[in-house]
Amino acid sequence: MPADRRTPPVERPVEAAAPALPADRFLDREVSWLAFNERVLQLAEDETQPLLERVRYLAIFASNLDEFFMVRVAGLKRRIATGLAVTAASGLSPRQVLEAIGVRAHELAARHAQVFAEQVQPELAAQGITLVRWEQLGEAEQDRLRKYFRKQIFPVLTPLAVDPAHPFPYISGLSLNLAVVVVNPSTGKEHFARVKVPPLLPRYIAVDWRGRPTDASGPASDRGPMSFVPVEDVIAQHLDQLFPGMEVSEHHTFRVTRNEDVEVEEDDAENLLQAMEKELLRRKFGPPVRLEIADSISPRIRSLLVRELGVAEDEVYELPAPLDHTGLNLIADLDRADLQYPRFVPTTHRFLAEVESANPTDVFAAIRARDILLHHPYDSFSTSVQTFLEQAAADPKVLAIKQTLYRTSGDSPIVDALIDAAEAGKQVLALVEIKARFDEQANIEWARKLEQAGVHVVYGIVGLKTHAKLSLVVRQESDGLRRYCHVGTGNYNPKTARIYTDLGLLTCDPDVGQDLTRLFNQLSGYAPKSRFHRLLVAPRSVRSGLIERIDREAQAARDGRPAWIKIKVNSMVDEETIDALYRASQAGVPVDLCVRGICAMRPGVPGLSETVRVRSILGRFLEHARVFAFAADAGVTPEVADVGREGGERLPGPEVYIGSADLMHRNLDRRVEALVRLSDPDQVAELVNLMDESMADTTSSWHLGADGVWTRHAQGDDGPLRDLQSTLIYRQRRRLGSGR
Repeated sequence: MPADRRTPPVERPVEAAAPALPADRFLDREVSWLAFNERVLQLAEDETQPLLERVRYLAIFASNLDEFFMVRVAGLKRRIATGLAVTAASGLSPRQVLEAIGVRAHELAARHAQVFAEQVQPELAAQGITLVRWEQLGEAEQDRLRKYFRKQIFPVLTPLAVDPAHPFPYISGLSLNLAVVVVNPSTGKEHFARVKVPPLLPRYIAVDWRGRPTDASGPASDRGPMSFVPVEDVIAQHLDQLFPGMEVSEHHTFRVTRNEDVEVEEDDAENLLQAMEKELLRRKFGPPVRLEIADSISPRIRSLLVRELGVAEDEVYELPAPLDHTGLNLIADLDRADLQYPRFVPTTHRFLAEVESANPTDVFAAIRARDILLHHPYDSFSTSVQTFLEQAAADPKVLAIKQTLYRTSGDSPIVDALIDAAEAGKQVLALVEIKARFDEQANIEWARKLEQAGVHVVYGIVGLKTHAKLSLVVRQESDGLRRYCHVGTGNYNPKTARIYTDLGLLTCDPDVGQDLTRLFNQLSGYAPKSRFHRLLVAPRSVRSGLIERIDREAQAARDGRPAWIKIKVNSMVDEETIDALYRASQAGVPVDLCVRGICAMRPGVPGLSETVRVRSILGRFLEHARVFAFAADAGVTPEVADVGREGGERLPGPEVYIGSADLMHRNLDRRVEALVRLSDPDQVAELVNLMDESMADTTSSWHLGADGVWTRHAQGDDGPLRDLQSTLIYRQRRRLGSGR
């Protein structure tokens, strides 16, 4: 690490009392989350980003905001309504938090719509990709779309009238709808109706240069300029076919967001799987928390929707049509390589294949030779973790496989490998977390499928989500049983492994093997007092283990010895851990934090956090790895070296953990999380260097100020700063080239 970041020897009394920590030391977590989504929006505004990637960032922003309202805002409103809400750590009352969210969310939603309409959409048009309204189409295009409507759209539409015989219909969460006013020409009486845009229809209908509806597939060279029409525009132009004999006087689009978090009282549930299935049915009827309406809506229809849906005025978001920009992914996925990031193909880790070949390496032999530290997506997931499990399933020497599954893909080769192993007669345990938010239904289906194949499926410990990323393979070898392990920071999902940056450790170290055996026994049976060598496991020892190490660095600084702390997480909210970091900073410890999302810590406050720096990196890949690194000065005496405590006996020199836990209450108190300590000095140095690069002033990132404001640093005196992810891609390609 750079010399200027090490703690100089200073004379301080060892037992000096720590200064009192101020009451306003925490930033508000909800406001901090909105600041994170603003950083996503800034990438959409960035003209140096490829155009279709800017479109994708707009879609990501919209999807993020949907989930924020469905979960965070909905939860806050529920707690206020039930009287359970308490003052936030930031000092804001629940209603003050809600008010701050409303103000900021309205600003960001308006800015998001403006970026699309005034910046991105015109630039798309300049590239021959136009998003048009019905009236902008030529006569031939309209005629062909009329035929497309009759064949593909009309049969799946269901108009719902509202009158004394038809109460106001239930509006499902996140569905796009048309509010329609029709008039009976015989009586002159007006009627209101709602038409739902079926979610299985494409969000935008592509019309090629010949005016024919198309799926926008095929090489760009075969197509001329492309136009995309919002599907609701096509429906709106044919409303007369849904209400024959009536006159359509007006129509407007709207969209409702509901509380879609699920809660299961596990202590009262005889069967957790069945209880979750029932709760998922209730999710569809959660109370509304946001109403999005087109800003062209008439006042009377606006009032009708607000009244019938029971939303408050500050929950109404008037935005220019088209609504729901989550569908922009369809545009971002166009086959236009000139408007996207350069193509990237992950490569096989050098210890798993010295050169790329069609034949996979013997993963077990590679792991026996050394621990292997994987860095996805730069290191291929399919030729490492996936191959590890597939070889385990096919290997007759493998006796047992134990695996956690939190989120996985719809066509998961991981699940297929577990099924193959079970059918081959191996002992297979799958811990499926069916409470993984928004993946509950998919995980229930996987659980059923695994059970039918003979896999032992368990759902973990009552009251805790199992979020740890663990795999254990037991193999019969000539010298006895050997346990092969994978501990990771990301899900066993081959699809997200291509776009999330995650770390994973493949090892057959006996201590890790024993640790995972004990942890799986704890998860599937009864072993509450298990102790671990190289693991820290939540909810028992992650927070306490990290705070012990933070306090150790503070003591080293007070003793005048080298000390530093480097942490990379998705979110940092836990007050106990933050307070420990404040105390370490007061002792003079340099603290570097790389936080992708929420950060409640205030850096750079005189007398409190002067040595704390907070950075955030967003880009092509979603930064998802968790790293906890400490100087662990070699001068520490054995009595202070954590001998016998969870996490194992610490070796002199930097101490680095990777794992599944973010610094949030839910991770540390309500989840089973696992961090593993790296033992290979080269791997330790690799991650310490990665942290230093992430924090370097020459790396493009956002910097957090003490006031909670994030400032983007993308340009230096000599031009654009270095993009960390592009740098890592370059190194991976160079390493591959040198290995051939």
